[in-house]
Amino acid sequence: MEVFIEVKGLTYVYGKGTAGERQALSGIDLSVSRGEFLAVIGPNGSGKSTLARLINALLLPDEGNVLVNGLNTLREECRWEIRRQVGMVFQNPDNQIVSALVEEDVAFGPENLGLPPDEVRERVDEALSLAGLAEHRRRPPHLLSGGLKIRLAVAGVLAMRPSCILLDEPTSMLDPRGRRSLMKTLARLNREEGITVLLVTHFMEEAAQAGRVLVLDRGRIALCGSPREVFFREDEVLRLGLDLPAAASLARRLKRRGLPVPDGILTVTDMVNFLCR
Repeated sequence: MEVFIEVKGLTYVYGKGTAGERQALSGIDLSVSRGEFLAVIGPNGSGKSTLARLINALLLPDEGNVLVNGLNTLREECRWEIRRQVGMVFQNPDNQIVSALVEEDVAFGPENLGLPPDEVRERVDEALSLAGLAEHRRRPPHLLSGGLKIRLAVAGVLAMRPSCILLDEPTSMLDPRGRRSLMKTLARLNREEGITVLLVTHFMEEAAQAGRVLVLDRGRIALCGSPREVFFREDEVLRLGLDLPAAASLARRLKRRGLPVPDGILTVTDMVNFLCR
């Protein structure tokens, strides 16, 4: 498959040359294919958010290179295009809301591209529909729920028509229903629109829904593979201070009690199918 993001020998140090110097990432090599859904997990301080910001060129490598569709983040003239192709959604959506109405907020990006009004309206309509916000277009953003604010941030990114959406722990402030709703939206955008999704999360159930999972530990790649390849290495995952997805954790406990639970249970659907057979 076509490589969309390529990270080579990536190292980043906070406070370099000062008494508080701290190495956040060391020697990271990673390729992300166009249209892939990659989840990034790891304990606190493992470098997840730092990696996200380096991919979006909000931070620049101390060593190594980050290439986005062949564009190097170290080249200043490439950074605007990189940020257009890789739209970023932050943990707190309020930091990305700039307008008094939902539709005006979604229009902000395209308008700043200097696009003609007809194209701006077309992009706003399309983004609101994709994010499931069409019925809220005339509402003030501050009246939206946390889940709808996250969707608004996603819609604002979609209006720029990026090839990739990069989300840094977007569900940490949401209730379970809001998390499920956002994950369904991301899965649909990935599956139906072909948008590459990079999701930084500390919810293992969310990571289990991705196509591939990257596990960081102390700035290095500890594990990488499909959700089943990663989470079935149970002892390694737990040793890193992470949890297993709830269904996999339940299956592990039931096995220890002597129940004939088959290998391979990772999701709630897997567990329901086992219990109902």
